[in-house]
Amino acid sequence: MNKICFTEVDEVDVSTIRGIFPDSICVKGTLQQEIHALEASTIEALCVFIYSTITKEYLDQFPNLKMICTRSVGYDHIDMLECEKRGIIVCNVPDYGSHVIAEHVFALLLSTIRHIPAGDVRTQAGVFDYRGLRGISLHGKTIAIIGTGKIGACVAKIAYGFGMHCIGVDQCRNTAIEREYGVQYKEISEAIVEADIISLHLPATPSTRHMLNTERFNTMKPGVIIINTARGSLIDSKALLDALQVNIVQYALLDVLEDEQNYSYNQQLLEHSHVIVTPHIAFYADDSMRKMYEVSLASLQDWVAGNDLQHRVMLTPVVCDLPRIA
Repeated sequence: MNKICFTEVDEVDVSTIRGIFPDSICVKGTLQQEIHALEASTIEALCVFIYSTITKEYLDQFPNLKMICTRSVGYDHIDMLECEKRGIIVCNVPDYGSHVIAEHVFALLLSTIRHIPAGDVRTQAGVFDYRGLRGISLHGKTIAIIGTGKIGACVAKIAYGFGMHCIGVDQCRNTAIEREYGVQYKEISEAIVEADIISLHLPATPSTRHMLNTERFNTMKPGVIIINTARGSLIDSKALLDALQVNIVQYALLDVLEDEQNYSYNQQLLEHSHVIVTPHIAFYADDSMRKMYEVSLASLQDWVAGNDLQHRVMLTPVVCDLPRIA
C-alpha cells in the first residue's frame, strides 16, 4: 500500500481521510512543523495545504515521494520546477468553492460599511440608538476587481446584484462577465483611480508583490476601501498604513497579511481602528472544505489506481494579450 501523509488536518476531517486511506498519516501541523516526527523516507504521497512550503530542501528528505496533492487552487508554496525535474506529480483543487471566498469579500464589506459589530456592541450595552452609525450603500458604487478568475468572476456576479459598477483588471478578459454583469476591463492605473472599492484576487508572484504600493495609493480616490482575500504580499503594508493615516484608504478589510504569523510585524495594522482582519478564513466553510477533500482524495485514489489525473498541474504556457497587471 502506498504510504500517504496528510498535513494541516483538522480533527473533524480525520475520519473522512481514514475512511478512504485507513493507513494514512494525519498530522495537525505543517510539513515544516511535523517533519521530524515523520518517517520521510517511506512516504510516497503528500497531501498538504498552503502553509506547507515544499522546497528543494524538503523534497530531498522524501526520496520516495511520487505525488503531491495540495488542497488549494494555488500551488506557489510548491517548487514546481524541482518537482518536474524529479518526476513528482502535483495535483491541486482548481475550484473548491469560488463563491465561498467571494461571499467573504462581501461579509467583510457589508459588516464594516453598515457598522454591524459596532451596532451589536451598542445594543448589547443597552443603547438602542442609530446616531453615529450612518452606513455606506453599495448601489451605484464602483468596484475594481483585480484578477477576474473564478473568484473574481463570483465577486462581479454579487456586485452586479447590488447594482454596482464593475471594473475588471486582468491580462485575460472574461467575456462572460463582460456580457452578463457589465464588467468593463481597464488597465490597473485607470481602474484604481475610479474605484470606490478595490478587491484583490491574484496569486503571489514576483510581479504581483506590493502591487498596491505608495505610488498607487497616492492615485486612488480619497476614502477608497481595500479588500484583500488573496495573498498578503500583494499589498505593501507600510504604504497601506500611510494611506490609512491620511484617509486615502477609509477601510482596509484583510483576510491575509504579509508574514501572517508575525504579530509584531503586523501590529500597527491589526490595531488600526479602520482595519478589519480575519485569520485567513475566506476559504473555510462547509462547502469548500468538503470539496477540498473530495477532489484531493479522488486525485489520490486515481494515482494509487494508476488512472489519469484530472487535476494534475501542468506547467504549460498561456497566451494573455492584455497589458500586465503589475
